[in-house]
This record gives sequence, structure tokens and C-alpha cells, in this order.
Amino acid sequence: MTRCDWANGSELEMAYHDKEWGVPVHDDRLLFEMLILEGAQAGLSWSTILQKRQGYKKAFDDFDVKKVARYTQKRIDKLLLNPNIVRNKLKVKATVENAKQFLKVQKEFNSFDAYIWSFVNGQPVVNQWKKMSDVPASTPESEAMSKALKKRGFKFVGPTICYAFMQGVGMVNDHLLSCFCYAKSS
Repeated sequence: MTRCDWANGSELEMAYHDKEWGVPVHDDRLLFEMLILEGAQAGLSWSTILQKRQGYKKAFDDFDVKKVARYTQKRIDKLLLNPNIVRNKLKVKATVENAKQFLKVQKEFNSFDAYIWSFVNGQPVVNQWKKMSDVPASTPESEAMSKALKKRGFKFVGPTICYAFMQGVGMVNDHLLSCFCYAKSS
């Protein structure tokens, strides 16, 4: 079975690639989870984040955005001692701030899903890459998303992070043409 090259490093990466990556997500809880995890990845490998994913779910109340938005400084300080997440003060504080902004977007657009998918006109962008080196780090859509999210007060949402988010939640199909997931994601 041929997979995208990046997914062959571990069983965890293979499972994520085969079952989640590139599959369109319209559930706000999962969209929040992926936005936070992609931001946490900044400067690290996706493999590291996948290994800590269950720790993140436990530490951040299964990504219940309403609960996370109410975290106090005391809670943030406790999180910074948790070895099951990336203990970066800026990233942990950004998670709480992003939860607050996420709730504002939900209120304004009735769902984060409706807002975030507007960057691709509600439909996945289907690319046709032959090799991983063809896949860009960002696109005009991810740059527009980054700019809009930053303007709303979101943190750790640069164009590359936004593009990784778009890939992860199926806003773009960046499976290689040779990958067995390409056809099922198109």
C-alpha cells in the first residue's frame, strides 16, 4: 500500500494519515482541536504532536472550547508543568486566547466551520502532487486565512500553520497521486 512519504515513520503517523489527514472536517470541536495541535507543532515535528495528542485531550478538557476559554492563570501555570503537552508558555496562553476568539467566530457565523471553510468556498481544493517536494508550505488561501485569523486575535496561525491545518482537516487534498488515500479524498 503506497502512502504519502511523511506517513511512513510510525504506526501513529500511518493511522493518522490513513484515517484522518485530508478527510473533510465540519465538527467545530475537532476543528478547534486541530487548530490548537497545528499551532503547538510550530518548530516541532507532527510526530511529536501526535504522540502528545492524548495528553492534550486530557489536559484541555477534550478541547471543549467553552471550558478552555475560561482557563485562569492558575490553570495555565498548572498546564505548564504537564509533561504530556508542549510546555511552551506562549503556546499554552495562545490556546486559551484562541478559544476565546473561536467562540466569537462561532457567535458571529453560527459555527467556526461556516467561517473557516469560506476560505476554500466550502469545497476541498483537490491538488495533484506527484512528490512531496511539490507540496507548498503555504498558499494564497492559507495566507488569507492567517491574515484574517490574526486580525481577529488568534495566535500561532501563520500561513504555514494554516496550510497544515487546511491539509489536516481536508480543506485541501494534498495526498500524492500515488497514495491510496488520494482517490477516497477526492
